[in-house]
Amino acid sequence: MNTNVSPEGVIFLVGHEGEVLKAYRCPAGAWTIGSGLTAASGVIAPKAGMTITAAENKRLVDLALKRNYLPRVSKALGAGVAQNVVDGAASFDYNTGAILKASWVGKFLKGDKVGARAGLAAWNKGGGKVLKGLVRRRAEEADIIILGAYPAWVHAPAVPTIESTTYATYVVSATDEEREEIRAAFAALGFDVGTVKGLVARPAVEAFQRAHDLTVDGKIGRATLATLQREIDMKAKSKNAAATSSGGAGVAVGSKAVDPSTIDTSGIPADAVFWIGGGLAVLGLAYAGYLAWTYRDLVAARLNDKLPRLAAYLRSF
Repeated sequence: MNTNVSPEGVIFLVGHEGEVLKAYRCPAGAWTIGSGLTAASGVIAPKAGMTITAAENKRLVDLALKRNYLPRVSKALGAGVAQNVVDGAASFDYNTGAILKASWVGKFLKGDKVGARAGLAAWNKGGGKVLKGLVRRRAEEADIIILGAYPAWVHAPAVPTIESTTYATYVVSATDEEREEIRAAFAALGFDVGTVKGLVARPAVEAFQRAHDLTVDGKIGRATLATLQREIDMKAKSKNAAATSSGGAGVAVGSKAVDPSTIDTSGIPADAVFWIGGGLAVLGLAYAGYLAWTYRDLVAARLNDKLPRLAAYLRSF
């Protein structure tokens, strides 16, 4: 089989993973850098404050594909599959790390295209939520694998909607619907997003980035979206199970997916609430401590102005 991802396949992968040159936490809390590179990639161990160059990111992505993901794709699919199959499967495994146990592979090899597409579609959750970015990514991967059809944006990457001091620029692939959800998420956190549908006021994005020790560039990319998702998740987990059991689909575009068979749907204890943004709620101390530790980077954002040393310490591990 082909032993490399094609240029189109790389564009597709990076279009979903983004290219972030300063380490950040993914929605699940893992330190991440570049195009979705975590310690699990085997080529780098991101940590607080780490930065890399675009050239280094390209080298690391290529190395991760060749060292880890392509060998697994080869093992799962065997020899003789077309380049488009390699591209789509490599994207799936890069995102999930699960190609050797995913049920869609066997169905695809048996010629069951409908079953393979449905199997791919099941891998649409991150942090226990269905994420529309993952729904779209799985559908696009299915088109690449089954039909050999790459999304149009791979051949003609989208030009940023607006590059100005007024509105933030999107630097990852996002549909109009996803952009509206992102806009709503910023607004839900109290930011003045402006009045233009699908766009977020640049000062709001810069203020968010500054508070969370991200690169302050007014661009909505992977790090900003991952941190935004963590804020929404923390806010949701502060409420009781009845209020969160039917929560939204999430905002992280192309976040890391998890095995759909291992997702805990038991919910959060009905009395579980938490301090968020200065609002008082009542919660058992153990659960409060768990949330404070899990989202210590977000706690740091709230302490940044008054207790900068403590904020820096919380971000350091």
